[in-house]
Amino acid sequence: MPEIATATQMSPAEFVRISRAIEDEVGKIIVGQKEVVRGILTCVLAGGHALLEGVPGLGKTMLVRTLGRVLDLSFSRVQFTPDLMPADITGTSLIVEDGSGGLRTFQFQPGPIFANLVLADEINRATPKTQSALLEAMQEHRVTVAKTSHQLDRPFFVMATQNPIEMEGTYPLPEAQLDRFFFKLSVGFPSPDELLQIAERTTTGQLPDVNPIADGVTVLSMIELARDLPIARPVLTYAVRLVTGTHPDNVSAPETTRRNVRYGSSPRGLQALVLGAKIRALLEGRFNVAFEDIRAVALPALRHRLILSFEADAEGVTTDRVIGDVLAATRED
Repeated sequence: MPEIATATQMSPAEFVRISRAIEDEVGKIIVGQKEVVRGILTCVLAGGHALLEGVPGLGKTMLVRTLGRVLDLSFSRVQFTPDLMPADITGTSLIVEDGSGGLRTFQFQPGPIFANLVLADEINRATPKTQSALLEAMQEHRVTVAKTSHQLDRPFFVMATQNPIEMEGTYPLPEAQLDRFFFKLSVGFPSPDELLQIAERTTTGQLPDVNPIADGVTVLSMIELARDLPIARPVLTYAVRLVTGTHPDNVSAPETTRRNVRYGSSPRGLQALVLGAKIRALLEGRFNVAFEDIRAVALPALRHRLILSFEADAEGVTTDRVIGDVLAATRED
């Protein structure tokens, strides 16, 4: 049985202090990308998984690795390639002999999925069969091999990076797996000033060192506190309107949705909106959720949960544009 961390009670003030310390510590290594850092921290504090999309070389892998060090969590990295097999991730049962060389038994050998923080690097370079090996682990926090279930340690996070799907050698992630990611974060190209800082930091003798700020027990306590934050019914209703506004068969959906969307967000999108807004409010030092918190997390919470029509793809319409129109058309009262 894995060792299960147990949450302890935490105050809102302590939540804010630790969160800001984590962001500051990650900022010692990662130049700029403040929205991405805030987004991935939000996923951790929600107990969810993050998908980071961007061209190679933007520091996605370094960001996740640095976060693992700052949170003092067990860390593993899986480089996804076309020949990667599901057993390379989950583990497999091997025949093991006893010390005398007589009795042979099957013994489960855990794969790299058995860690608190798993970096699935370039996840969309593996085949759909291998990508789907993560489904049970991401949703149920367990792995089933040879009809035997193995529980994963808590906390457990999958931080996946992917290249834009237009790049050669990529396989689009199945919709069912995309839906299990709490946020999808777009990693943009650095500004000239940020490029200058990157060059200064990475071409010298040594990178800045980072210190652990929290551990598994602390993270579980922060997750528990965030879920307990109250949210007013009008704000919750506003989040529901946003989600239903992404469905083309909804009478209140804007024209952009009806014309370009085949399938709208799942209920997991609503959960991500509400929980992400709670965490944003706490990170901003507020102990109540506002409409602006819902709007601020709408793009990362919903952009990977919409399936566009073929016409929309042909015309270059993006899910971000659709969500922007839904935000503009949805009333708060």
